[in-house]
This record gives sequence, structure tokens and C-alpha cells, in this order.
Amino acid sequence: MVDGWLRSPALTGLREIWFSYATEGEQWPPPMPPSALRFAATLCVAKFDYCEFPNEVAPSLKFPNLRELSLVKVTIAEDALHSLLAGCYVLEILLLDGNHGIGRLRISSPTLRSIGFSGPWEEKEEEEEEGSEAIKFQELDVEDAPRLEKLLPLYPDDGPAAIRVMRAPKLETVGLLSAAISKLEFGTTAFQEMIALNLGTSMTTVKVLALESLGPNLDSVVDFLKCFPCVEKLYIKFNRLKTMKNARTYKSWVPIECLELHLKKIVVNDYRGMRADVDFAKFFILNAKVLKEMYFGVVPSCNDKWMANQRRRLQLDNKASPGARFAFESGARNSLPKFGKEDPFEWFGQEYFFRFARMLD
Repeated sequence: MVDGWLRSPALTGLREIWFSYATEGEQWPPPMPPSALRFAATLCVAKFDYCEFPNEVAPSLKFPNLRELSLVKVTIAEDALHSLLAGCYVLEILLLDGNHGIGRLRISSPTLRSIGFSGPWEEKEEEEEEGSEAIKFQELDVEDAPRLEKLLPLYPDDGPAAIRVMRAPKLETVGLLSAAISKLEFGTTAFQEMIALNLGTSMTTVKVLALESLGPNLDSVVDFLKCFPCVEKLYIKFNRLKTMKNARTYKSWVPIECLELHLKKIVVNDYRGMRADVDFAKFFILNAKVLKEMYFGVVPSCNDKWMANQRRRLQLDNKASPGARFAFESGARNSLPKFGKEDPFEWFGQEYFFRFARMLD
């Protein structure tokens, strides 16, 4: 029935398609009918969810007009995905979320501007139930992406475990980065579980950076600011379930270009006002010389008295930037707040990802 409907002459010349099987329980949906791909020549936007991609046709597919491609919970062979991407001549936005069958993804595209990615969500549960090891999303290699602006790991805990960026001269937004990404390389700069191994390449194009800090850990964040010295907006999310290993002691007398000249906005989400939180935030308050605004994401139970005490402990009167303003923001009920359309903690999911990815100019 679906195949017949897709072959209808009325759909000839289709410019946008969103194909998805409705899932029931744990039953994996059937293969996508090849007729869903008959619009390849005219499609500008294609979203494929909860289906098995026909790998055998991938090498022959050509998408001369496709600018946005989304694959969510799709089973597709690694070679088929590479063939599919090679046939997308003007692709600008790519979302790969929760797919099966991809071990290593290589990106080499003259047109791609935004990519959001994550591995299979239920991988661990499936392995335990089936007693077998599924193909894990282990590695993303950005080999050559001259127009890439946004590199967005959506759910780092789900993969990939390694990200390598070899050439992306226009990269502006990076994150969320976390210790779940065990190997992270930008040129000759290398991190292992958020610990800097070598600070070689300096990427001066990056303006927006989102990090998950274990601890919180100041040394790790400072090293990232050395790798990305021109960051203007820094988003920090604390992970309190893990601890940072082999953290170094930051040398406070060493000037940091980012703090001296560029950093204008900081968001610290899940701020609880503990000593480690205060020391972490106070470092930026006392050293970020061009800071304009700093927000602390707190739960609604933090009342005015608590906030006043935090302002005193943070030494806001001694701020390095005279014009900086500071605010505690709370979410609804027990949730953390949202920080607007550029909030990296809201990039997850197709709707939010594409809304952010389309902010290209």
C-alpha cells in the first residue's frame, strides 16, 4: 500500500519527504520501499526515520538538489551511507541520530555546513538481550569540510567514542563535548576523556563552545579555551556522576587570550553553589575581561536569600569586566532553565537541531 502510494504520479517532482514507520513495542520496522527514493532528482529535504535503508540502491542514488538530510534510527550499512553522502552534491545540513550499522563515518564534503550526530540509543540493552555485540558508532573523521560551521555531538554517551577533525577552516560552533568522547582531535591538538594530551593546533574560527565538565574541572575547560582561543560564548554543563582523572593544576599567572580579548557570554548549567561550583565560576568572573553576561542555571528551589549569598561568595563586586551582568535563571518545576534559541542544551531532536542548524548566516 505504501509503495503504491509513493508511486503515484501526483507526487512526481516532490521536493520534501519525511518517511517513517510507526513502531509498535520493540518490533523493528520493515525495509523502506525503493519507491521512497524515486524523488532523488528533485528532493531538497529528506528525513528517514525508523526504517531499514535499501543498501543495494545507495551507490546509484544521486541527489543534485538535496540540502538537508536526516537519518534517525535507520539501519544502514557503513558503505551505503558513504555512497549516499557522495551522491549529495549540495548537502548543507546532516543529522545522523541513533542509527545502526555505522562503525566509522568519514566526512569529506565541499558544501556541508552543519552536522549533528549520535550513536544507537538502546545499543547496550540490545546487546544484553541478544547476547551479541552490535556495530557501534566508534569514530567520526572530518577529513575535508571547507564550509563546515557547526559540529554537534548530540548525545556523547551514545557515541562516537572518537572524533577527529582534520580540515574544517570555517568551524564556528562545537559541542557538546564530554569525557564520553574518549579521543578528540583537532589537527594536532589531542584530548583523551577531556584531558589535553597535546595542544598543537589552535582553531581561531570557533566562537561557540559547549562542554560537559566533570567535577567541575577548571583545568580541562582552560585547555579547551587554549585550543579555541577566540570563543565568545561558552556553555558549561556539570556532570556530577563522574570525576576527572589526572587533572592538572592551572597556572593562574599565565594569560589566556580567550579571557583577555574574546569571551563575552558564559552559561553554567546545573549550578548548585557548592564550593567547587563557586571556585569554578569565580575564576571566570575575576579573569574574563570583556565578559558581558554570565548565567547560572539553577533549580527553582534556589530562593532569593540563596542567590544573594551566592553573589557574595562569587565576589561579583570584584569582576574583571566592569560592564558584566550576572543572573540566576531557574526552569519550570524541578527542571533547569532554557537559554534561548542558541542554547546548546536544546539542540537535541530533529526539530531543535534543524532550527539551530538553519541559523547559518
